[in-house]
Formats: sequence, C-alpha cells, structure tokens
Amino acid sequence: MYQKFIINQDGVLRFGHVYMHRDLLDFDETCPYGGGFWKADDSRGAILLYGRSFDFGAPDVDQVRRIEWAGIGGTPRPLFYLPHWPDEDLLIPVYAKS
Repeated sequence: MYQKFIINQDGVLRFGHVYMHRDLLDFDETCPYGGGFWKADDSRGAILLYGRSFDFGAPDVDQVRRIEWAGIGGTPRPLFYLPHWPDEDLLIPVYAKS
C-alpha cells in the first residue's frame, strides 16, 4: 500500500493508504482535480503533498474546499504541496478555500 491522496469533484482532499488512487473514490465520485502522494514530515510537523496520479494527473490544490483528515489519523496538521519534488525549497501551503 502507498500513501496517496486525491481531490474529488467537490474539492474534497482525501488521504489514504491504497494501491491505486481510484481506491480513494466513493462509487459516485470523480477525480477531476488530480492527486499524488503524501508523506509526514516530522521535522516540520506537517504533511507534504508531492508527485502526481498516473490516472488523474497532477493535483490542483487551488480547488481544495474541504480536507478529510481520517486517512492520516484524523488530526489536522499543516499541509504543503511541493510542486518541484524532490526539491523541497518551494512549499505551497494548502488549505480548504470557501
């Protein structure tokens, strides 16, 4: 299993430990805003998002409207997207927009 995330059609960012990104989708959901991988960064106390889904493409973090924390233990933590991974010089904060 791999640490993956998706952003569904409603802007819900969902985390999980799955083989395929599509395993994070409910029956009636789509994933137009992409996905990728995540990892916990204990030195920063944050979750880092990086990479891209082979099925759904690169994540569009500007589309996040809600974050489901259950897939990573249920506790919200600072969340950052690394657009040039593995280069960690540029960290873009990710948050739910209304």
